[in-house]
Amino acid sequence: MSANDALTGHPQTATYDSAFLKACRREPVPHTPVWFMRQAGRSLPEYRKVREGIAMLDSCTRPELITEITLQPVRRHGVDAAIYFSDIVVPLKAIGIDLDIKPGVGPVVENPIRSRADLERLRPLEPGDVPYVTEAIGLLTRELGGTPLIGFAGAPFTLASYLVEGGPSRNHEHTKALMYGDPQLWADLLDRLADITAAFLKVQIEAGASAVQLFDSWVGALAPADYRRSVMPASAKVFDAVASYGVPRIHFGVGTGELLGLLGEAGADVVGVDWRVPLDEAARRVGPGKALQGNIDPAVLFAPREAVETKAREVLDAAAGLEGHVFNLGHGVLPTTDPDALTRLVEYVHTQTGR
Repeated sequence: MSANDALTGHPQTATYDSAFLKACRREPVPHTPVWFMRQAGRSLPEYRKVREGIAMLDSCTRPELITEITLQPVRRHGVDAAIYFSDIVVPLKAIGIDLDIKPGVGPVVENPIRSRADLERLRPLEPGDVPYVTEAIGLLTRELGGTPLIGFAGAPFTLASYLVEGGPSRNHEHTKALMYGDPQLWADLLDRLADITAAFLKVQIEAGASAVQLFDSWVGALAPADYRRSVMPASAKVFDAVASYGVPRIHFGVGTGELLGLLGEAGADVVGVDWRVPLDEAARRVGPGKALQGNIDPAVLFAPREAVETKAREVLDAAAGLEGHVFNLGHGVLPTTDPDALTRLVEYVHTQTGR
């Protein structure tokens, strides 16, 4: 099934005619839809209040808390889509990997995976491993009504990099050493992670998510030839596994200007673009048949309002000839961002693009 066939066959849900899903399908929209990566989180005082004293991974397993955090930016900013509050390592924790999210550091894995014997710790993910996901999305879809909910997961390469390195890494030396030094073990590792990721996305879609985004946060560390040979098959497996559901599939990575065409080729319907490549150039690199998402620099939000609007106008102008544009940041909302700057940006984009 082709991507367009799948999207055309999407059931007529309450969210089907939303501006966000129309843009993902490259259909005419009443205004350019807006949402922000990491919109549900650290920049909001109400988020910090409800998370007080609760560890990150614990907060990702409490359906009522997940629901409240996911809804907060929709209430405050008037964004066109919600994104499910979770973390990319949640499915790994759910299958028994000993890891934690350390404040100020990120995910830390107690025993990194670097051998074939280690691979056996990655068992398949079953829906019963993440019952809180199904419950939370049920609560969310009832509250959201016609506002789409985006499910998400970490892409196989980024999950592998955390598992192999044992935590965040600047150079990914252990990851690349495994990829180059033992290509078969690397392929088997990514294949298992693709199955886990696909299973996690299926749970979200079957519970009611209207779209899904695959985050490949670290894949910009790779050259195109390495991505095509050693990573793209696993990402493509994830996208293929959820194609029949007919929901838009978004693919995003950081520092991926040289990989944009490949990110689309892996099976995405919408390619996320960071702030380093203008959207008109990104469209040329991606090629026809894909919507684009992005791509104002998150740091711009710290500038005066006029400067933010100038940069937003540049993004809208670069996207003017596109079939399908979802306005977003080029990466996630920075923790110390003024929430009012985000609200004003949503209002500006809606006002400037109202049709």
